[in-house]
Amino acid sequence: MTRTAAWLACLLLMTSPAWAAETTVTGKVYQERDGKPGRGPTDPGLAGVQVSNGETIVRTAADGSYSLPVREGQTVFVIKPDEYRFPAAANGLPSYWRHYAPQGSPKLKYDGIRATGGATRNWDFALEPAKGTDAARNGFEMLVFSDSQTASRQDIGYYQRAIVEPIIGKHPARLGTTLGDIVNDDLSLYPDINKVTAQLQVPWFHVPGNHDLDMDAGNDAHSLDSWRAVYGPDTYAVEEGGASFVFLDDVVYDPKAKPSYVGGLRADQFTFLANYLKGLQRDRLIVLGMHIPLFDAAPGRETFRHADRARLFALLKEFPNVLVLSGHSHTQQHYYHGAAEGWQGSKPLHEYNVGAACGAFWSGVKDSNGIPDATMSDGTPNGYAVLSVKPGGDYGLRYYVARAPDDYQIALHAPKVLRQGAYPAWGVYANVFMGQADSLVEYRVDDGAWQPMKRVEQPDPRLLQENVADDTAERLRGFDRSPEATPSPHLWRGALPTNLPVGEHKVEVRAVQGDGPTATASTSYRLQTAKP
Repeated sequence: MTRTAAWLACLLLMTSPAWAAETTVTGKVYQERDGKPGRGPTDPGLAGVQVSNGETIVRTAADGSYSLPVREGQTVFVIKPDEYRFPAAANGLPSYWRHYAPQGSPKLKYDGIRATGGATRNWDFALEPAKGTDAARNGFEMLVFSDSQTASRQDIGYYQRAIVEPIIGKHPARLGTTLGDIVNDDLSLYPDINKVTAQLQVPWFHVPGNHDLDMDAGNDAHSLDSWRAVYGPDTYAVEEGGASFVFLDDVVYDPKAKPSYVGGLRADQFTFLANYLKGLQRDRLIVLGMHIPLFDAAPGRETFRHADRARLFALLKEFPNVLVLSGHSHTQQHYYHGAAEGWQGSKPLHEYNVGAACGAFWSGVKDSNGIPDATMSDGTPNGYAVLSVKPGGDYGLRYYVARAPDDYQIALHAPKVLRQGAYPAWGVYANVFMGQADSLVEYRVDDGAWQPMKRVEQPDPRLLQENVADDTAERLRGFDRSPEATPSPHLWRGALPTNLPVGEHKVEVRAVQGDGPTATASTSYRLQTAKP
């Protein structure tokens, strides 16, 4: 190198911004007492609170202070301990993070992250004492949404009237989550949908989905900049009532690929997860929240990278109490990972693939209130779930259909009339929304003996009926048609007897699943005589 070149290189280094390399942020985590913005003289520091940059995790000192390395593009956040809660930001979301992006995002359609400057001191975070401290002893509830997927303000109106308004104050939830696809590609809708979700007055934590991506980003590193500008870190942990919730961005974006994304995890996410898990007791309940399911959507198609799944499973195998919550499919099912998927835990790993809040993308015929039917392709109506965290690492799950009674857990389909004496080739179908392969589903006719129903993997006749009605209609029945019915993993069939007296006959169905209440439903059919 010539003397001139060396001098120019030296000058370039001296004039480069200080944030070009790794730096250190400092601050305090404190208990908010005076009710005023910022840390006041009566707001004490909190010791032992975990603070992370998305990879490294440190704990605060006795006075609440911490020091943490940070690189451009990282987000510093607090991992909330069980006995505390985050204060709400101006938009109603939990306030617990701060971006380090001195130069901001590259030019994007939806703005991305604004330049933060290079300040690295006094990064303080507030925590408030949780209301009620008996969650670890008595358990608590968490609201679980997936795929609200609003494409317009009209869709946000559907979300408000169908999902949010009917459950305001209904569940004493300690926290809530939306498992990705918060909107449907129009990222400018985030403020509007956040206002609606905030009406629940529940601390709400979000996961990004493939429809939350900056599709004009040049790479995966900036593909969530607009999402992160609103919701903060894309991978983080929250502790509540003796359970640990780890929320993961599992959408890997590649603008040159078709499709442009695949399920998977980055190296920095594995680093964060490994660092977090090594500080947990082995019997603690761990709940992973993500968008794309860990199981493959179709045989032979790798929709979540198997190498990443194997690496994730290796980190989790020593923990006996793990639950995975996912979305994305716009159907609902329970999946148990075992040796075939590389799971090596002491018992199968339960993944609950949650039905979408938007159902089938807010499609179908509108009701008298102007809200689309939104039934999903497996016959599950749109709705939301409630996770009940119980002492000792146990949990329960329940699905609630939008704007329906709580006990609407089974949808029935049966013929209205059959010929007396005909061969009993027609049956009643029961779509048990939370049904699993081992669910006990039974039926009886006219108070007779209970008989087992047979689980069948075929389309729900209720939705097939809608498909035929859409096909034969002379005019559109709604803005978007109901989805084409696909085989349902939670459908049961029972043959209807035709050797009973002429007239109407009552059919009752019951489903016993887990530790929840027995679900019931009833319908009827008629027998009549006929001549050839």
